[in-house]
Amino acid sequence: MRVGIPKEIKTGENRVALTPAGVAELRAAGHEVYVMHGAGVAAGFSDAQYQHAGAHHCDSLVDLYAAAELIVKVKEPQLQEYGLLTAHHCLFTYLHLAASRSLTDALLASGATCIAYETLTDTQGRLPLLAPMSEIAGRMAVQAGAHHLEAAQGGKGVLLGGIPGVAPANVLILGGGVVGANAAAMAVGLGAQVRVMDKSIARLRHLDDLWRGRVICEYAVQERVNEYARSADLIIGSVLNAGASAPKLIDCALIRTMEPGSVLVDVAIDQGGCFETSRATTHQQPTYVEEGVIHYCVANIPSAVGRTATLGLTNATLAFVPNNSIQNYTQLPEILGR
Repeated sequence: MRVGIPKEIKTGENRVALTPAGVAELRAAGHEVYVMHGAGVAAGFSDAQYQHAGAHHCDSLVDLYAAAELIVKVKEPQLQEYGLLTAHHCLFTYLHLAASRSLTDALLASGATCIAYETLTDTQGRLPLLAPMSEIAGRMAVQAGAHHLEAAQGGKGVLLGGIPGVAPANVLILGGGVVGANAAAMAVGLGAQVRVMDKSIARLRHLDDLWRGRVICEYAVQERVNEYARSADLIIGSVLNAGASAPKLIDCALIRTMEPGSVLVDVAIDQGGCFETSRATTHQQPTYVEEGVIHYCVANIPSAVGRTATLGLTNATLAFVPNNSIQNYTQLPEILGR
């Protein structure tokens, strides 16, 4: 199979779909691999490293798409890539189609076989290709929230962990999945008062067993969400409906009752966001203020640590790229469904 690794062109995107070591694994399995010039530079991988791993060099996206059958990416195709996809392609990447009708229509029109990382499940019902990025996003959500609580960033001037004699910040995490669990671990590590709310009793039981009272785990009824949101210094929205739009858990009226300089971090922004006032931002301009509350809604949070994210994504991706016995890339959906 001819596998193509394009350079990501989404604003602020520093990841690449596969490392040179990942390319070497595919080459060892008998695949041809095409890598676009500069694809891995932002993640710390040079063109020479890819060539040493056995990749063919492509100077442009046009050349890359023309050469490859299977396109392995990180982010959804951008507008200038729409016309490059054809019916002979299989696209393997994060798609987040619920947030973009135009992308959905373009992919349908292309005739390509498109497989979304974020909806692929294993035999245990887990999301193995979403997990490493969710782990990063959860941890970075707390870092970003702590940073933007600083007065110099417009925040209320609260230290997440407090100090002896001064109470720590209140952190409310909506959703106890992979993002929420990793956010809780970071917030606890920084000494914050942490509450996780979810509608899965099994998930809350797991987190409660893990933290033994250090994290308050509570069932998410709207009245209680509203109550704790009003007094929270930092709220992290991490609710996922795989393949569908995120639910709006906090509306504008509720945000209006929060203290000025509080921070909202919407990790679900790729799926439309779980706060009514959320709109996508970038790493270059990560925040805006609505109703006196700082909103951090970066749509590709893991890109800030592109090298770590690329290494983690490669580890997960290689298990799902077809092995040397596969003769036709159109078999990939059946392989992924096992």
